[in-house]
Amino acid sequence: MAERFYVGVDVGTGSVRAALVTADGRVRCTAEEPISIWKPEPEHFVQSSTEIWQKCCAVVKKVTQGVQREQVRGIGFDATCSLVVLDKSFQPLAVNQEGDTQRNIVMWMDHRAAEQATRITNSGHEVLRRVGGVMSQEMQPPKLLWLKENLKESCWDKAAHFFDLPDFLSWKATGLLTRSLCTLVCKWTYCPPHGWDATFWTSIGLEELLENNFSKIGSETCPPGSSLGEGLTLEAAADLGLNPGTAVGASLIDAHAGGLGVIGADVKGFDLPCEQRSISSRMAMICGTSTCHMAISETPLFVPGVWGPYLSAMVPGLWLNEGGQSATGRLIDHVVKGHAVFTQLQQSVPFAGENIYSYLNSHLGQMTKSGSPVDLLTSSLHVWPDFHGNRSPLADPTLKGMVIGLSLSQTLDDLALLYLATIQALALGTLHILDAMKKAGHDISTLFLCGGLSKNALFVQTHANATGLPVVLPDQTEAVLVGAAVLGACASRDYSTLQEAMGKMAKVGRVVQPERELQSFYERKYKVFLRLVSHQREYQALMENMSQ
Repeated sequence: MAERFYVGVDVGTGSVRAALVTADGRVRCTAEEPISIWKPEPEHFVQSSTEIWQKCCAVVKKVTQGVQREQVRGIGFDATCSLVVLDKSFQPLAVNQEGDTQRNIVMWMDHRAAEQATRITNSGHEVLRRVGGVMSQEMQPPKLLWLKENLKESCWDKAAHFFDLPDFLSWKATGLLTRSLCTLVCKWTYCPPHGWDATFWTSIGLEELLENNFSKIGSETCPPGSSLGEGLTLEAAADLGLNPGTAVGASLIDAHAGGLGVIGADVKGFDLPCEQRSISSRMAMICGTSTCHMAISETPLFVPGVWGPYLSAMVPGLWLNEGGQSATGRLIDHVVKGHAVFTQLQQSVPFAGENIYSYLNSHLGQMTKSGSPVDLLTSSLHVWPDFHGNRSPLADPTLKGMVIGLSLSQTLDDLALLYLATIQALALGTLHILDAMKKAGHDISTLFLCGGLSKNALFVQTHANATGLPVVLPDQTEAVLVGAAVLGACASRDYSTLQEAMGKMAKVGRVVQPERELQSFYERKYKVFLRLVSHQREYQALMENMSQ
């Protein structure tokens, strides 16, 4: 029998990637294409759904070269939780004042709807319990409200279809308007088995969305990995270079695909505390531009400042809580590339192919005294990492970044220390989220990391040290793509359940244990970290008084 393959497609913030994945989860090959981001105004980030679909087709064709079309049994899509707007003819509508219809996506990191999000939070509606009590401006209701209030004639009145980007890709592939429970539950306030809460949409001024059984935002739903319709349409198959009828799995948000690609791995033989326990003792961290913290439970757990509980949003039949940090990889880039000696850093990298962060990691090692851990270098330097607001557990988008302990020195050593302190702050932010989850009833014993930052050894070890938990890294570095391919494998019915596909295709690669001798150091560091929260509040109060 010819070998079976599955294609995973991942639409990230700045690129589209695809992978050809085997039935046992090995990535045969990958391809990547960049996608455009426009910033027409401060806090506005927009993209083009036309361009994104074209790039999806390009990368799928690249990875499936050299295999017979019938060997590709299924395809799955994941994407950022961005908002796609189409008219009644399924043509793109501009989400910007300039009126460029090709720029029809309000990106996940677009914060134009901050004021609308605050109003929705202040409504105190019951649905807010499932988003930690606070409506994030990164969710879809405030963005929809912004479009109505600011682009009513040019966009809102003409719009007939509002998609989360993962669902848009499923529609392009199959022609079906069925939405994934992952997107609707996590970003739109949908709650199975009850469905939409009409009183919520009416209370925030979006009663138009009730028309035709909520057809503009989704009347039909299904769990992730469900087989959609008859598979690829003739047109989509031609675009992608695959056979018509190839199975298409209901999509996932990109972070959730990463969770799918790691959290269900078989851990036997690795001496991990989660080995003899249920999947609810694990937390998946998908670490890239931002970071998402995924924890699963068998019963609903409400965590203040953390999204969820969401039923069947990632794994059918289980509840999901989702914490997060809005800027992680993006923050590290900002801190390093904005430093006065960044040019010197670039010139110091010995050869063009070396990563600047690998160089910084080595440089920090050279700065330590013999046998002393790198971590201790920042005993007098502390960072509060919410340069782009706090998603969890404080759920406060108005928070700003903070650095304590700077001097007038601007050397390469200073840049390396600030880089280290930033990574430590992000790890302590993860500990902050873990503490909130623990208080609500979660009992997490092992972290499972994937995404671009999981390839940074310092980032991984620091998270193990700061949290005191072992960190599992996947056998395949492209876990998000494996997670997307799991959707296609499940839809093909080569596996009976999504859980079975996860267990067969997700594998442990390496385990990073915490360095126990650093426990007291991070306990002290965490106390300082939490004190910075109160400093932030005092600063905000002072600024508000000054503006009055």
